[in-house]
Amino acid sequence: MFLKYLILLFIIIPYNEFDVIGGQEPLVNLESHTTEFAYEIRYASSNNFMKAQLYECEACLLQVEVASALDQANQYFCEQGYKIKIYDCYRPLDIQKKMWEKVPNAIYVANPYDGGSVHNRGAAVDITLVTLDDCFVDMGTDYDYFGREAHIDYEGHSKLILSNRKLLRDGMKLFGFDTIQSEWWHFSFKKINRFPIMNTPLPCEE
Repeated sequence: MFLKYLILLFIIIPYNEFDVIGGQEPLVNLESHTTEFAYEIRYASSNNFMKAQLYECEACLLQVEVASALDQANQYFCEQGYKIKIYDCYRPLDIQKKMWEKVPNAIYVANPYDGGSVHNRGAAVDITLVTLDDCFVDMGTDYDYFGREAHIDYEGHSKLILSNRKLLRDGMKLFGFDTIQSEWWHFSFKKINRFPIMNTPLPCEE
């Protein structure tokens, strides 16, 4: 069954494209695809570690290849009774700078002046799982919790929480996503260096 999903990664899936930077590969809006995701774009509200709205609208923009892989991962989770809930996708570099001003700690916030975040390339997602009925799946901490309990190697949680995290982590790795040590919710797509850092604002309507 896993081989079927890996093969599907190479199928070109049509998306509505949003050209972020002229001459660069366009980002795509994940919501334009038919596969169902759940959304809670935290930086489009004040419910985040900054305690301020950073995005003017809710949008999940990604590189075409990343969006395709995430879609296949979501299909995989759906067959197991879950779906992906999106917290963050592409993040303009100026927003990264604001985050760094508040938390200048590279363990939790990527330094925008030293390579930036994979989010700035449209090649990373912050996610969790919910059931197909949008019910909560316990991962042990909230999103953007800056503490040891959010680290992927923290073993102090219950067996259920550790199992939920493993399900998310193992499923995402099947489709080309890597983890980082300090955030159970963060997944970066492979071969990120070929994607440029971008700073164009999200395409919010006036």
